Amino acid sequence: MESASIAAHGHGHVDEHEHHGPPEAHQSARIDRTILGILLFILSEVMLFGAFFAAYFFLRVVADPASWPPEGFELPVLIAGINTAVLISSSFTVHYALEAIKHNNHRGLKLGLTATWLLGATFLFIQINEYIHIGFTPRDGAFGSIFFSLTGLHGAHVFVGLLLLTFANIRAYRGHFGPAQKDHLGVEVPGIYWHFVDIMWIIVFLAVYII
Repeated sequence: MESASIAAHGHGHVDEHEHHGPPEAHQSARIDRTILGILLFILSEVMLFGAFFAAYFFLRVVADPASWPPEGFELPVLIAGINTAVLISSSFTVHYALEAIKHNNHRGLKLGLTATWLLGATFLFIQINEYIHIGFTPRDGAFGSIFFSLTGLHGAHVFVGLLLLTFANIRAYRGHFGPAQKDHLGVEVPGIYWHFVDIMWIIVFLAVYII
């Protein structure tokens, strides 16, 4: 009876420490679930932009390559170039903000996030002003439709990015962030998204305004 009790006790002891399946990955080998989430979301957005680029280049192939944009359409390349410089600058400021909080520099964090928001808002303002004065509408042929669709899609992403930066700024001024990664994910995640927005605009600018 005693031996049966010992055997039962021993069996329970084994069950308590038994681990089924592969061992868990070391924390340093795993990507944070929030970072993974934004990366997967960006991947889906890349595919969305890819569909619009496919439509744009299809129109270029079926149109006369020697006259692109089609006759009657003029794009403000200089203004778009200035706007591109504005948006590229915002990538540096949001990176500065993240590096600042990693070193517990709250003043640098606030400065970087505020500058990024202002640069992003400037970009959006210039783009809206360009739409007002560009001289054609989405109803003016296939080029007008795809131009406003592609640049408008990007503009919508800039707007979403500004919303994320607004929340990040509010939290920064309330002192919510710290140097540990778990304490500054609210800066890092909007920063990743903002870099994606900047890269996509460079591609849009080169494809639509330059090439």
